[in-house]
Amino acid sequence: MNKPAVTMEMIGRIAGVSQVTVSRALSDPSKVSPATLRKIQDAIAATGFVPNALAGALASRRSRLVSTLVPSITNLTYSSMVKSFAQEMRAQGYQIMLSECGFDPAEEEAAVMTHLSRRPDAMLLVGTRHSANTRKMLLAAGIPVVEVWDITDTPIDLCFGFSHPEAGKAAARFAAGAGYARAACVGASDERALRRKEAFRAEFRALTGTEVPEARFESEASLGIGRAGLARLLDTEGFEKGVVFCSSDLVAHGVLLEAASRGLAIPGDIAVIGFGDQGFAPDTFPPLTSMRVDRGALGASAARAIFDRLDRGHSAPIVTDIGFEIIRRESA
Repeated sequence: MNKPAVTMEMIGRIAGVSQVTVSRALSDPSKVSPATLRKIQDAIAATGFVPNALAGALASRRSRLVSTLVPSITNLTYSSMVKSFAQEMRAQGYQIMLSECGFDPAEEEAAVMTHLSRRPDAMLLVGTRHSANTRKMLLAAGIPVVEVWDITDTPIDLCFGFSHPEAGKAAARFAAGAGYARAACVGASDERALRRKEAFRAEFRALTGTEVPEARFESEASLGIGRAGLARLLDTEGFEKGVVFCSSDLVAHGVLLEAASRGLAIPGDIAVIGFGDQGFAPDTFPPLTSMRVDRGALGASAARAIFDRLDRGHSAPIVTDIGFEIIRRESA
């Protein structure tokens, strides 16, 4: 049989005060005497009582919770960004509610509806492409909403990110400038990765006059995709002596492994460019050339913008382009 929950009434009896006094002490400690507050705090410590945050939120219109929706909790790209975001929010007295919603707009819409029913003070979303109903719900919620990892001219509220097509074009210019006459792409089905890939293909074709074959997979990024992708390019497309632009560093690592298993020289036979500049990128063999986005700064900046809106009344810039850079290492 479950034990009865500890209530404010029980805390009051232990502390020798009324339930109203306990409620007052929890909502505004300055309204009770130091001696009374100490008795209440001792009773709470002895019982493990946790105040009803929802009741407090109804009174103060503040839950001190910020919803955070990401496509994948296992993807290092998002986890490192969320870590910096959460650290910054905690430092200001907020906690995050985290959900994984995949890359399906319908799944995101369902997650947004569920989170809004909990009355968060703000919400962080990955990407700027949402269903019409998701946008409608968020606009009606009247809370700060920050979209990250992309930019748009029509944000819901706040937007911190970079242009994925421009990143793809920059990678193509780098590859062509490094002297590669042939290129190919390997990647997963993330719509942002697809925009980078299409921009890369178009820009490389414009610069070199050569077509860019691709190996695309309808699944999340993995080492297996990288290995299977390079195998398809080599065995089916006849690709050789060129550079492979990958949708992520994880996929690029798989390409490196497949090339090594076939005895191919890198970058002599196959050059490789990743995306994300993950922590392992300098330690692959050879070290991986990659496109870096400062994920820590992205998460922290998003948190500070939300905090400014919530607690300081500041109006942060609507769209902030944090940019990207190519980190050249031995793989290309």
